[in-house]
Amino acid sequence: MEAPDDYFARQLPGMSSSFNPMMSPVDNPILRVNSLHNPPPELVRAALLAQHERWAGTPYRIGGTGRNGIDCSALVQAIFNETFRLQLPRSTGEQVREGTQISRAELQVGDLVFFRPPGRYDHVGIYVGDGYFLHASTSQGVMLSELDSNYWQRYYWQARRTLEPTTLAQRVTEAGEG
Repeated sequence: MEAPDDYFARQLPGMSSSFNPMMSPVDNPILRVNSLHNPPPELVRAALLAQHERWAGTPYRIGGTGRNGIDCSALVQAIFNETFRLQLPRSTGEQVREGTQISRAELQVGDLVFFRPPGRYDHVGIYVGDGYFLHASTSQGVMLSELDSNYWQRYYWQARRTLEPTTLAQRVTEAGEG
């Protein structure tokens, strides 16, 4: 429900004419309630960075799914499950079919980024904004990397959006992660 255009120009009811302050948009309870239904996408970034803190230092292990060793698709699956209550498939090959494909220019926090580096396996990470993505690196374990580094830029394949950032943010709020 949207406030009428003149809503904040109205006098407060029950006030005498000698003391009649105008309402302020800051005091508008409708805006506060609406913000709960449309939380800022910054919550998604904060939740992803918190996940980075939790997983940082975990070594890469092909087929691994836990703190003793994890591969890229298991990391993405675990983070989406824990943070957004969204169950993604286990493998990169299945994850690349989730959501909708988007252009690199459309990347938003929470989008999946896919790469085709040399070797037999594709790679996946989660875009966290400001040109960085969270992933399980085969050489350094769970870490943040620059999307525009020479290496990752060379092997970039595609990006996919599983859910809109505002929906992911709502799920962070509901899960108590935000």
